[in-house]
Amino acid sequence: MASSDSAGKCDRKLLVAIYHPVPARADVLAAAVEAAGMGVRFLPPHVNGLRPWMDSCFDLLIVNPFLDWQEPFEIVRLARSAVGRRPLLALSDRDSLDDRMVALGAGADDAVGWTGNLPEVVARIGSLLRRSRIAAGQLDEGELRIDLIDRRVERAGQVIRMPLREFDLLANLARVPDRPLSRDALLRAVWRLDFDPGTNRVEVHMSRLRAKVDRGFDWPMLHTVKGVGYTLRSRRDDAVAAPALLDQKFQVATHLRHKESNDSRR
Repeated sequence: MASSDSAGKCDRKLLVAIYHPVPARADVLAAAVEAAGMGVRFLPPHVNGLRPWMDSCFDLLIVNPFLDWQEPFEIVRLARSAVGRRPLLALSDRDSLDDRMVALGAGADDAVGWTGNLPEVVARIGSLLRRSRIAAGQLDEGELRIDLIDRRVERAGQVIRMPLREFDLLANLARVPDRPLSRDALLRAVWRLDFDPGTNRVEVHMSRLRAKVDRGFDWPMLHTVKGVGYTLRSRRDDAVAAPALLDQKFQVATHLRHKESNDSRR
């Protein structure tokens, strides 16, 4: 069986492998994944196509086992053995509880009825990838990379050294990017305090952390949310795509993929 760490050794953007027995639907799914900024690889539309991928570099496998010639349970089981500990998302063209139960029972990490619901599929992919990276001891948010085991921080490839408290503070913010954490929550998580000691220790450490993580870089990642707490933003403000822009990127990606498919048939 493949090493469960093979995905982590590949120096590239996140890569999603897709196994779907209907190429046209696989193209639609791939366009949505690419519009979200991830790379895509296709598995051959036959269950034996899973085996050569056991040693391949990918971060997550999407499989639709409910349109194939073989039992869905067996397809998911084989997919589970191919991906090791990497995330496995099973799709069904029906919004069927029975389908989801079969997939989860065979070893899928998540299962969803996806027809007409591509935004949810993309959101579930992101959730599975985040949990997988945390389990592997790594947090990657935009330019920021945090190794929880070696306690190492990099931003844009530059190593940032910091003491233990600041590291723990940053790691807690990175676990919930783009969501604010209150001062009380940080006191509990970093200092193990269930009460406010009446000091400005959080503010002081955040100031020091900002000096290390943000100073000298193109845009600030650490922000104060007035009246709430602090947050780590995974992308700069002008890089956060509006829903209309994401939909536009999806449509363009779909058009290009179908054009390439038509050109290859000529």
